[in-house]
Formats: sequence, structure tokens, C-alpha cells
Amino acid sequence: MPIQLFKLERYFARYEFAVQHLLSSSDSETIPMSELLAHASDERRQQWENLTLGYTESQGHPDLLTAISELYDTITPQQIISVIPEEGIFIAMNTLVQAGDHMICMFPGYQSLYEIARSRGVDVTYWQPDENHAFDVSQLPDLLQANTRLLVVNTPHNPTGYHFSQADWQTIIAFARDNDLWLFSDEMYRLSEHDPADRLISASDAYAKSVSLSGLSKSFGLPGLRVGWLATQSETAMQSFVAFKDYTTICGSAPSEILAIIALEAHQPLIKRNLDIVAHNLALLDEFFASYSHLMRWQRPRAGTIGLVEWLGDESVDALAENLVTSHGVMILPASVYDYAGDYFRIGFGRKTMPAALEQLSSFLDERF
Repeated sequence: MPIQLFKLERYFARYEFAVQHLLSSSDSETIPMSELLAHASDERRQQWENLTLGYTESQGHPDLLTAISELYDTITPQQIISVIPEEGIFIAMNTLVQAGDHMICMFPGYQSLYEIARSRGVDVTYWQPDENHAFDVSQLPDLLQANTRLLVVNTPHNPTGYHFSQADWQTIIAFARDNDLWLFSDEMYRLSEHDPADRLISASDAYAKSVSLSGLSKSFGLPGLRVGWLATQSETAMQSFVAFKDYTTICGSAPSEILAIIALEAHQPLIKRNLDIVAHNLALLDEFFASYSHLMRWQRPRAGTIGLVEWLGDESVDALAENLVTSHGVMILPASVYDYAGDYFRIGFGRKTMPAALEQLSSFLDERF
């Protein structure tokens, strides 16, 4: 069946580079090239300066795969394939399931996590949250069917900001194992836990039939590098991923790979910098939502750079978003781009520009309400 329009990406294409204030961005604050290169060791600086722009290894530069593996407990470089993050979803959904299969997917969510499989004839059941954006793991057995092959999860979650507890995460892994399911875990926001104690073991470390998606776009704040990866203990799955990549990008960008290695080898200061920005912005949001509690309800996330806000005003959230961007040049992301019912919008708090955008939103609300 035909693949549906990717509403979120079309919405961003319309506004992202056309308005002054982005209050819905999901990435962390990025850095200039010069600042990233300042983290390079002498060896990496030499690699960068002597780099030739030829083809690269399909699975990824060996040093890149090694650097990525350092983020995991047991995953080896051979159990990782470098991809563009969206490409990783596309590859996985074209190799892990087929027409006639059934999958369970958290919803709302990043559309390609379910839309690619659905377009291929896979039956999709949505696992939806309660009014507090919490996903109840006890519901999973009720969603299971005889032909269920795949469970798709995302934590920290886009767009709600929800993050599973340690106990619930173990329940999810046990559910997948007990029912012999593939577990696809979107971990793009992993390493952005506001309290390090909330960090979960990667699904790829915990379960042999799991596939973890991660990358440098969100927690690292380096989306322009277009570097992500899939990690899995399954040799069969990895062979399928490598073979399918021959029909997508074939190989990665040589400059991006070297810059990614530099970022990964300096991941602790880079991520700390971004978490400091998040902490500052969350404090501002706490005050903001306390002041406008008659118009908005805010569930403070424990991880990540985004959250879902409930709009309590009389006009629809879509009208709010349109009026806000038109009058004050501030972009928020209404839940309709997720096909999610209710007057919700996504807010992003990973960038240094958030306070200026928040000031404009406050001005808008004071003028109209």
C-alpha cells in the first residue's frame, strides 16, 4: 500500500528555516566545527587534515564502529552498522518484518517507526499512553497476536518525553524474549537522562533479538553530521542490514565519519554541556508553566530534550500554532502532525535559543489571553 505523507517532516520543512524562533526542536544545542575539532586528538586531527574524499567502508569506518561500541556494555564493533538515522529505521523495517506480520508500536511516535512497515503490508497495533503520557507495560499481553513478530519502543520518548523505569524496561525486554519477538528500540535520546541513575541498559546489550537505533543528532546535538547506527547481537540481522544498505546509501560520508569519531571520543564533555543547557531551560519552563497553568498542563520529563504540553485554551491547538507562528514567528509542533487526538503540542528545551522563544510565547499569550 502507498506510504503516507510524513506529516512532521513536512511541517518542519514549511517552518524550520523560515521563522525566527523554534520552540519544538528535538535536538540539543549544536556546536561550531572549530569547537568540535578542538576536542580532536593529534591522531584524529591528522586524519581530518589528510582525509581524501573517496568511498568508505559500507558497514562504517572501523574506528567509528569501535568508538560507538564504547557506549555499550557488550556490543562489539562487528555488531554495529553505521547509517543515517532515518535510514536505520528504513533498513530495519524492510528486513525484520514482512507483509502479513503483526507488530506493536508505541504511539504517538516518530512516523517512520510504524509507517514504513505498515506500507509494506504489516499489521500495526498502537500501544498508547494514559492521560499523564505514561505507557502501561501490563497492557502488552493484550496487544499480542499470533502473528506478532516485532515490538517497537522509544525511550526517552518522542513526543511525550516519557522514560521507562528500570523495572518497566526489564518487563518489556522479558515480554519480547518470552514471546520470541524482535525488539526494535529507538534510543536516539539515550544519554540525555537528566539523572544518570535513570539511564537504561541498551536493548541491544540486554536481549539477543533486539536492535538498537542511536546516533549523534539528539543527545550530541550534531544532526548535520547525519551519523547514526544500528546495534544488535544478531548476526543474521546484521547481515541483512549490511546487504540492504547496498540499496540505500551504500556507505557513509568520509568527513562525517571522522568528525563523528572525534565527537564520540569526547562524548562526556559534549553531553554534559548539553545537559547543562537542558537543566537551565527546564527551570525556566517550570516557572513558565506555573504562571500559565490556566492555559497549559505540563508533565516534566525525566530525560530527553522534548515534552508534550496539553493546551487548555478555547481555541484548538492547531489554531494556536498557526496564530503563534504568524504573529510572533514562534514554531510549536501540534499533535495533529502525529495524528494524535487532543490539544497537545511538542516543546523542545535542548537549545540555548529556547529562552528567547519562550519570551515570545509569553508575549503572545499575554496579548491574547
